[in-house]
Amino acid sequence: MMEITEEEAVIVNSSRMKSVVWNDFDRVKKGETFGAICRHCKRTLSGSSTSGTSHLRNHLIRCRRRSNHDISQLLTRGKRKQTTLAVANFSCNQSAVRNEMVTVASANFEQGVEVRNMNVGSLCIDQRRSQLDLARMIIMHGYPLGMVEDVGFKTFLQNLQPLFDFVTVNGIEAECIELYKREKQRVYEELDKLPGKVSLSADRWATNRGSDYLCLVAHYIDDSWEVKKKILDFFSVDPSEAEDMLSELIMTSLRNWDIDRKLFSLTIDNLVTYDKIVYSIRDQLFQQRFLMCEGQLFDVRCAASTVKLLVRDVLETSLEITNKVRKTIQYIEGSRETQEKFNEIVQLVGINGQKWLSTDNPFQWNSTYVMLETALEYKEAFPQLQEHDPGFSMCPSGVDWDRLRGITSILKFFHEVSNVFVGHKLVTANSYFAEICDIHLQLIEWCHKSDDFISSLALKLKSKFDEYWKKCSLIMAIAAILDPRFKMKLVEYYYPQIYGDSAPDCVDIVSNCMKALYSGHASYSHLAAHGQSSSSESNGSVVKDRLSGFDRFLHETSASPNTKSDLDKYLEEPLFPRSADFSILNWWKVHEPRYPVLSMMARNILGIPISKVAPESLFDIGDRVLHHSWGAEKSDTLQALMCSQDWIRNEVEDPKTPVFALPVDAK
Repeated sequence: MMEITEEEAVIVNSSRMKSVVWNDFDRVKKGETFGAICRHCKRTLSGSSTSGTSHLRNHLIRCRRRSNHDISQLLTRGKRKQTTLAVANFSCNQSAVRNEMVTVASANFEQGVEVRNMNVGSLCIDQRRSQLDLARMIIMHGYPLGMVEDVGFKTFLQNLQPLFDFVTVNGIEAECIELYKREKQRVYEELDKLPGKVSLSADRWATNRGSDYLCLVAHYIDDSWEVKKKILDFFSVDPSEAEDMLSELIMTSLRNWDIDRKLFSLTIDNLVTYDKIVYSIRDQLFQQRFLMCEGQLFDVRCAASTVKLLVRDVLETSLEITNKVRKTIQYIEGSRETQEKFNEIVQLVGINGQKWLSTDNPFQWNSTYVMLETALEYKEAFPQLQEHDPGFSMCPSGVDWDRLRGITSILKFFHEVSNVFVGHKLVTANSYFAEICDIHLQLIEWCHKSDDFISSLALKLKSKFDEYWKKCSLIMAIAAILDPRFKMKLVEYYYPQIYGDSAPDCVDIVSNCMKALYSGHASYSHLAAHGQSSSSESNGSVVKDRLSGFDRFLHETSASPNTKSDLDKYLEEPLFPRSADFSILNWWKVHEPRYPVLSMMARNILGIPISKVAPESLFDIGDRVLHHSWGAEKSDTLQALMCSQDWIRNEVEDPKTPVFALPVDAK
């Protein structure tokens, strides 16, 4: 609408207008156009009878020059009841709201204002609800708690909703803790109802202030055959603490979450310093008869972190050559004149490089690999530059380039394997066996290289890899057998290449473990079907059923020798065709009624995190650091923020979970 000023407008008698908003507006007319001039800030809005008064009411709520003491009267309109907007409890007359939104949008359109979304919640406010939503937002997006006291944020909220009561840092911290407790109870109940076992991963973190933390994550496959993981604890640890203290810290966490009897495996970094921790936890669980296969499959070392350890050895061995290449590139990038001269040499030599030279980030080994691979493309140009530039004296020698070619091929192989680990959003345990076997075979091949530099490096790498293979090859082989596209055939294909004449014995070890694991699940299934368990609760304490072994014996000896088990039927049937869109979880979901015991076993095995490294940390050389504004928070607060952030983000990703649903007492 055209701009109207008080001087050129005619005031129209608005006594017939019943709305209280006209106590604060003058209705004016110029020509055929009606306007409403605010008596406080002199702003002109539409005064047409077809525009309604909602836009006038909203203006008064936001008007800076008007006292907010009497805003409450604006929140009642005729016969319409006062409404409160809550995403989880939308109780106002939606038809009336839509009509009002259309009217307001029309009025604003006349004034040239684009209306994308009219928030009916501005009519009134639920303080408690809004404070919890603010806490949820801070947790979900990782905002600093101190933002609630920032002047810019306060101004934004004041203009958006003047009725909102500002909170302090301490206040929002308390809200975050409350949300954490509520979410924790929900996660506890979810874990309690799981149909299968839980696998745990443990990861060390550091903050930018030098504090160390231990992050425990539960991994499992739920009753819908979906992979889930939840942070259970994120607690501060003293680096000087002995291994037995750390193991007891983990055991305490397991007991607090009541999953010690449900634990199937523990995935941790492949470091010798963690051996005592794993052994201590395994021994305690084994003594309580909570572990299957006598704990053979409990100790799982992270595949991705093992690859990073091997890469670190490669980079340390080639440090001198890598530094030469890095300094060479830095020299060329150091001046425009040198860059132009090098470009001329590249054209004269006839190099058609696909990438341009650039220095690496020493803390990201994939960038070092790219730097070395790119330098190899231009290796013919570097000696020419040395001839024309006396200042260039760090050019790698011919021997250096030969070794560099071997190093780059090793890094390229590990780079490809690492990408497989994060190539899909959900990488289940069956995905790793072939890749790890290929690493084993490649190391054997490198050990037989005629180049002493490469062969000696490969021997060093294989020595470390063999320790990992001893701990983890069995669990990965079983996971591969539970892939209907491979079954025993993948083990029978790789083991002769790895073990040679000893392959049949090694295949038998895998087969026997598979049968023992199946027998354990069959006994567990039998006991569960009859409402029994290996222990029962009496007066709040756990009492072992000393005849639980007899129940298993009875089940095993009463089965007919001619009856085929799930495992026998599964292994005898033809392989499922391989395809790019195959989903192993969907396959087992469909075939669960056909293989009731084996599907239970598949759920537990496929849910094991063979690799626990996050995609964004896959190529990091250093430790995982919490680069976060939360790093300065107290340890209890940081635990609440990290855990609840993980849980809330999982809710957002799960369409079945109402994101903003809160308990009734929070509304």
